[in-house]
Amino acid sequence: MTMETEMQGGCLCGALRYSVSAMPFDADHCHCRMCQKSTGAVIGSWMDFLIEQVTWLCGKPSEYASSDTTRRGFCSTCGTSISFRDTGHPTYYTLSIASLDNPNLVAVKYHIHTDNQVKWLTIEDPIPRYSGSRS
Repeated sequence: MTMETEMQGGCLCGALRYSVSAMPFDADHCHCRMCQKSTGAVIGSWMDFLIEQVTWLCGKPSEYASSDTTRRGFCSTCGTSISFRDTGHPTYYTLSIASLDNPNLVAVKYHIHTDNQVKWLTIEDPIPRYSGSRS
């Protein structure tokens, strides 16, 4: 991806808009209870960038400290869950894949925290699964 073909995304109401200048260096489906509760969905699908690759075009997310090191970003107008920051990794910035204008541009590489995956959802994809975090 080049600067001319940057991806863009934003929240449901349009108060938050961003562009990214590169493809994510990582992407995953997270099944942890915190992602489930913060997104209101049974899976959080996230993509990781270097902080300098993300530009906020309109607004900036409000943040909620869901743990000592985790900041979850959301739109204060419509409530869209849009970002995730781990203060232990200050050079990384994580965005929701679903917030992209075209979420089909990013494929996830693995599932994490599958011990918390809801039992009624069967996902039959070929990517690796980790019962907890990947590390």
